[in-house]
Amino acid sequence: MSDWDRVKDLDLQIDEYSLERLEREVSSGFERVSTVIHLHGGGEEGLGEDIVYDAEDHDVAQAAGATLPLAGSWTLESFCAHVEQLDLFPEPPVNEVSRLYRIYAYESAALDLALRQAGTSLHEAVGREPKPLTYVVSLRLGEPPSLDPVTSRLKRYPSLRFKLDPTPTWTDELVEQLAQTGSVDSVDMKGFYVGSIVDNAPDPEMYARVIGALPDAWIEDPHRTDEIDALLEPHRDRITWDAPIHGRSDIDALPFPPKMVNVKPSRLGPLTEIFATYAYCEERGIGMYGGGQFELGPGRGQIQLLASLYHADTPNDVSPSGFHVPDPPAGLPESPLPPQAHERGFRWG
Repeated sequence: MSDWDRVKDLDLQIDEYSLERLEREVSSGFERVSTVIHLHGGGEEGLGEDIVYDAEDHDVAQAAGATLPLAGSWTLESFCAHVEQLDLFPEPPVNEVSRLYRIYAYESAALDLALRQAGTSLHEAVGREPKPLTYVVSLRLGEPPSLDPVTSRLKRYPSLRFKLDPTPTWTDELVEQLAQTGSVDSVDMKGFYVGSIVDNAPDPEMYARVIGALPDAWIEDPHRTDEIDALLEPHRDRITWDAPIHGRSDIDALPFPPKMVNVKPSRLGPLTEIFATYAYCEERGIGMYGGGQFELGPGRGQIQLLASLYHADTPNDVSPSGFHVPDPPAGLPESPLPPQAHERGFRWG
């Protein structure tokens, strides 16, 4: 029996729902907006978080209010099938991938509510024990790049590990200084972004500089040019993928079988695909780590819970949200996070 089979028949009663706006200035230099989905039914509340990146998509949804036909008696499976047939956007989204993000928001809220109404937790329902959760902190080093974002955090948290976004302006000196910290677990080359604030040029010199100085770091989402492919060919066991992964078919379509992939629940969308992708990777011996999308509310804890259940000891990009701000405060919980799964629902922390 699959983990989806273990939860799909949960009864779900929805009486009404509401939307809550969250916003915060985060370390990548933009104002993050998200929307918390509150599903109410049977005296319980289920929570999910819509992490669509474009603020205008949140503005439109929040202005429209709670107008979707969600009320009724369902199973979790029938509700998810219903949500996937709805147009969850009052106006077309800025980016089509946002439709997957919003599906995940409503279905994760439904999973939380169904579990709470059943008086059980996700880990009990699927028969997995939450484990201590390893995490890394994702950072950009600015333009011009500076080591300060790394060293300032290491002063407060000496054991911190990082996932960094190299750019062509990284110098030999900067990369050597990063190597000396011994704190870099992965480098995200941003090879699949076009028209975003994190676009990165396919610079072979940057690749040679980074992969040579950081020989133990995972190389995420490299550009696909002939020159870079040739440069990376001896390092294929270090290459991992994120942005192109929306499910099992995308893993099958990769240029070579991966040793590791970044499984972002919100990017996969439907719960059926999330559970199926976990099973697919486990069956094939493909390593997984989780990725966040600057969640501001309950969504962060939910992806931490999934990581704790399915890939707890890998470089999960799911650090506590206190690390998202430009100057993280002292006193944040260090890696690995102790298991914090709630006794009821789809919740952590």
